[in-house]
Amino acid sequence: MNATTSLRLLPWTSPDGKPCYLAADDGGSRLSRRADEIEALQLSMGTQLLGHARVLLTDRKADAGELRFLASRLCEALRDVLRVAESRGMRLPAYGEDGPAGDAGEPS
Repeated sequence: MNATTSLRLLPWTSPDGKPCYLAADDGGSRLSRRADEIEALQLSMGTQLLGHARVLLTDRKADAGELRFLASRLCEALRDVLRVAESRGMRLPAYGEDGPAGDAGEPS
């Protein structure tokens, strides 16, 4: 594993808003599993919020306060989803690195 993939970006921040990382492990540690659970929850909540947004945006009676609240929650969900994507992207092997089959990304 190289230096860019040896740290896992966790789905939460420190009390002062700084990113938290987990030193690379096999993915089976308690903290790694907890991070997986939180990421799954964040993605699920984002999916549910998107469904709610679709309904609210078609409601002509929705007022500005409801729409502002929705926009705020959508921003939070997008922030969470982008963090999950960044974390997972950082853990992907770079092109040409040994993959799961042991190849170096070159044709045999």
